[in-house]
Amino acid sequence: MTTPTLRHSAAYLDAERARIATQPGLGFMGLLVVVPLSILLGFGRGGAEHSAVILSPLVTFALPVLAMIAFWWEDWPGSSLRPAWAAIVDTFLIAAAGVALALVGQAVVGHFDFSALFDPTPQAGSTPLYPAAMPLGLTVFTAILQLTLVCEGWPFKRLPRLVAGFAALTLSWGIALIVQYTALQFTAPDGSGVISQEGPLSHEDISVMLALCGALQVWIFLVWRGWPLNKIGRRWLRITFGNLLVLSGTGIGFLILDRGMDMAPGEIVAIVTSASTGGLIVAMLFEGVFRSRMSAAWERVATISTSVALGAALFGGLITYADTLTWTTTTAEGWVAHICVTSLGLSVLLHVGVSRRWPLRSTNVPAYSG
Repeated sequence: MTTPTLRHSAAYLDAERARIATQPGLGFMGLLVVVPLSILLGFGRGGAEHSAVILSPLVTFALPVLAMIAFWWEDWPGSSLRPAWAAIVDTFLIAAAGVALALVGQAVVGHFDFSALFDPTPQAGSTPLYPAAMPLGLTVFTAILQLTLVCEGWPFKRLPRLVAGFAALTLSWGIALIVQYTALQFTAPDGSGVISQEGPLSHEDISVMLALCGALQVWIFLVWRGWPLNKIGRRWLRITFGNLLVLSGTGIGFLILDRGMDMAPGEIVAIVTSASTGGLIVAMLFEGVFRSRMSAAWERVATISTSVALGAALFGGLITYADTLTWTTTTAEGWVAHICVTSLGLSVLLHVGVSRRWPLRSTNVPAYSG
C-alpha cells in the first residue's frame, strides 16, 4: 500500500485499472456474498449474544491466520487450485487454525478446555474465551497487520513466503504474549478457570487501544492507500514515520476519548470499529470506486467521507437494534464490535483478500497479483 506508484510493475497497474473499471458494480455484487456470511456469523450460534460469546473469539484467533494466507502466502495453498476449491481449502485451513490457536489462547488465560470453546454457558471451573482471551487474540491480529501494512513486511519479506508468513505470525504472538503477561489487568470471575492478571492496563483500556490502532491501520493504509507516507521514497523512512504515526495516533486518541472525553470504553470500541469496518468496505469491497472519477485529493476526501458515513450508519443501525435485546454475558456495544470486526470484517477480508472475490471471478474480473 505504501509503495510509491512509480515502483509498481506495469502488469500490476494494468490489472488494477481493469478491476477498478468494474466498480461500483463489483462491490455491490460482493455484498451478495459478504452480507449473508456476516449474518451467519452474527446470529448463527443460537442468536446474537451466543454468537458474540462463542464465534467472536474463535474468529478473532483465526484472523491472524487469514492475514498470513492472504498477504504473506499470497493465498497459498488455495492459489495452486481452481478458484472454487481455492476458496474452500483456504477457508477450511483458516477455520481449523483458528480453533487450534483458540485452544492455545485458552491455555494462556486458563487451561485447555475444548468443550468450553463452543458452550455459551460453560460449567464452573471452565475456561471460556469470552471476554478473557479477546485482548490476546486482538493483539495478535493488530500486530500482524502492523507488520504487514505499516512495516511493509520488513524484514521477513526477504525470506521465502511460507517462512516469512510463519515468522510474522510467530512474532505477532510473541508481542501479544508480552502484552498479556506484562500489561493486562484482568480480574477472573469467581468459579471460572481463568487466571487473573495484574498489569497496569485494564481489559477495557487495551481493547480501546487496539480498536484505535486498527482504525488508523485501515484509514491510512487501506482507505488512503498509504498517503501521505507513499510520497516518501526511502522505505526505512516510510516504515519509521508510519509506525510513529499509528502508535502516537493511538495514544493521543486514547487520551482524548477515554481520559479527556470520559467516554465509556465499550462505546468507544463500538464506534471506532464501526468506522474501521466502513473504511474496510469502501477500500476493499469497493476498491478504487472514486479513483478514475476525480483527482487524487478529492478521491481521498470522498473515500474518507464515505467511510465515516458508512461507519456511522453501521453503528447507528446496529446499536439501535442491539438496544432492543437483553444481554447477560456481553453488552450491546460488545455485539456491535463483534458484527463489525469478526462478522463483516472477516467476511470482506475472506471474500476479497483470500477467495479473490470468488465466485465473481467468473465475470472475468482481474484479480490482484503482486
